[in-house]
Amino acid sequence: MAPSTLAASQLVINSRMLYSSWVPADPEGAAKLLPQGLKPAANKAIYMNQYLVDSADQTSGFGAYSLTYIGLDLDGRKAPDGVTPARFFTHYFNSAEGMRNYVLQRGVPASEGLTTLESSGRELVATTHSGGVPIIRAVARVGAKIATVARGQLTYVTKVGGKLIGGNYPYVGEIADAFELVSLEFLAKDHPVYVLRPASPLQRIEGWCWYSPRDSFAYPGGEYEFTP
Repeated sequence: MAPSTLAASQLVINSRMLYSSWVPADPEGAAKLLPQGLKPAANKAIYMNQYLVDSADQTSGFGAYSLTYIGLDLDGRKAPDGVTPARFFTHYFNSAEGMRNYVLQRGVPASEGLTTLESSGRELVATTHSGGVPIIRAVARVGAKIATVARGQLTYVTKVGGKLIGGNYPYVGEIADAFELVSLEFLAKDHPVYVLRPASPLQRIEGWCWYSPRDSFAYPGGEYEFTP
C-alpha cells in the first residue's frame, strides 16, 4: 500500500448511487466476518452501496471512480440520529488506486474492482466486478422524479491497529420515486463475498433500498475509537 497524500476530509458530489439491504442466506457465516466486540443487528441485515462518480470535478481529490462496498448492520450501535444502525465494512471494491490507498490507511478492506450502472427506461442494472469477473448484479426499477431529499450522517466502522474505529459520513441525497429492488444475484460462488448472498426468496430491508441520481457526501476526518 502506497501512503496516501490526500488529506481528510474528502468531499464527493452528485454520485449515482444504488443502495440495497437484505437478509442473508447464511446469517451465521456473515456474522463470522465481524471482529470481536461487534455483533450483527437483530434483523441480520446486510447493506450494499453500488455507485459511480463520473467526473473528477465531482470530488475534492479522489478523482472519478466506481465503488461497491458491502457489510453488516451492527447491534446496539447507532449513527448520530440514534436510529440508523452503525455498519461494518467487510468488502470494498474500488476502481481508483489513490482512493484505495486513502481508505486502506483508515482500516477499510479496499481491493481493486469495477462497478457499472446501466439504465434502460425504468430499469437500472448495477454490476460489481472483481478481478475482471462479475460477482454481484442488482436490478431495480426507478422512477423519473425525485420523491424526497435524504440528509444526515451514517456511521461506518473499521479496524485499525487492533482498534475499532468509527467514522461519521454526512450525506445529502435526492431519492428517486417509484423504486423497486427487483433482484439481487451473487454470481461467483468461489468469491469470499458470496457468504453475504441474500436469502431466497429475497427479503429486502425496505427502508434501505433506494436509488439516488445525485448523492453527495464526505469521507470523514475526525474518526474516533469505537469501544465495545
